[in-house]
Amino acid sequence: MVGAMHAWQAVERGHEVVHLEREAEARGASLRNFGQVWVSGRAGGEELDTALRARELWEGIGARVPKLGFRAIGSLTPIRGDLERAVAEAAVARDDAAARGYKLLTADEARAVNPALRGSFDAALWCERDAAVEPRTAQLALREALLASGRYTFLPNREVREVVGENAVRDDHGDVHSGDAVVLCTGAWLSGLVREVAGDIPVRRVRLQMMQTEPLGEALTTSVADADSFRYYPAYASEALDELNASQAQDPTAAAHKMQLLMVQRLDGGLTIGDTHEYEHPFAFDTVEEPYEHLTRVVESFLGRPLPRIRRRWAGVYAQCVDTTRVVHRQQVRDGVWLVTGPGGRGMTCSPAIAETTANELGW
Repeated sequence: MVGAMHAWQAVERGHEVVHLEREAEARGASLRNFGQVWVSGRAGGEELDTALRARELWEGIGARVPKLGFRAIGSLTPIRGDLERAVAEAAVARDDAAARGYKLLTADEARAVNPALRGSFDAALWCERDAAVEPRTAQLALREALLASGRYTFLPNREVREVVGENAVRDDHGDVHSGDAVVLCTGAWLSGLVREVAGDIPVRRVRLQMMQTEPLGEALTTSVADADSFRYYPAYASEALDELNASQAQDPTAAAHKMQLLMVQRLDGGLTIGDTHEYEHPFAFDTVEEPYEHLTRVVESFLGRPLPRIRRRWAGVYAQCVDTTRVVHRQQVRDGVWLVTGPGGRGMTCSPAIAETTANELGW
């Protein structure tokens, strides 16, 4: 998605674009995600500014490309007990709470926003600025719109093997492609060409597991997170969170797999549910059942009903910049050649603004 959004920015500014893709279409984290435009948990400052700008861009692009499936649905994080409530209250007290659309709702108010949440909880943190798109079809919709411009060429099954001279690359067919600028958006592919042109960069790979259900049979009108998400997103850092971590241990399965619940409903009615985090290499090649069983219990406790049958399970790998002060790793690696990678779990959320920043910095 980061590469597709760079193409979008360039075409929007009147340029011609040649887009090389390693496979027939992208198959990595840009598809294997929640499709959430997730403002709520972002760190204050540059990261939040980037997410808010990206949210604005997503809405504008979605109005022009309806097949993206953009929905301004917001999110709810149901909470239980005083410790979780204190973290939510600290979030609502932030100076940037209004920009995020934070509000602490009673359980009844939360159910009025999302009637599917019939389970037991005490209150919920509402984030009005969160949104959703359809990850499995968003790039196809963008490509269709780009092709209609007449200034976009898509070359699938082409892998860039070498940077040659200024502003040019050679692909694995032996063809050379040149232009005013080359942007390498390599996703989780950090070896080979990336190591050759950039050396060791401050980016790591992260593996996650997710699943998707059959249609729920009713509308889940918001995205949903659980209070374990407080432990993983920088917006919730506070003394209240320190107390939560010290006094309320995660479920052992959740702790072992560094888990949180994120859930969003797809346009077909199914629920995308996750996720886990694995940082240590080499990654396992198989998926394991305990995280899915844990997530099922958490979701059913919020919905107050059994989950529909699980339709799909999958694992994915994404690239995450380890420098927490940066939204993405952007580096000029040759004259006229830039590497952009490592947005981490922010890739789907922030990609429009990441691409806009690149375009502005390069003077497109």
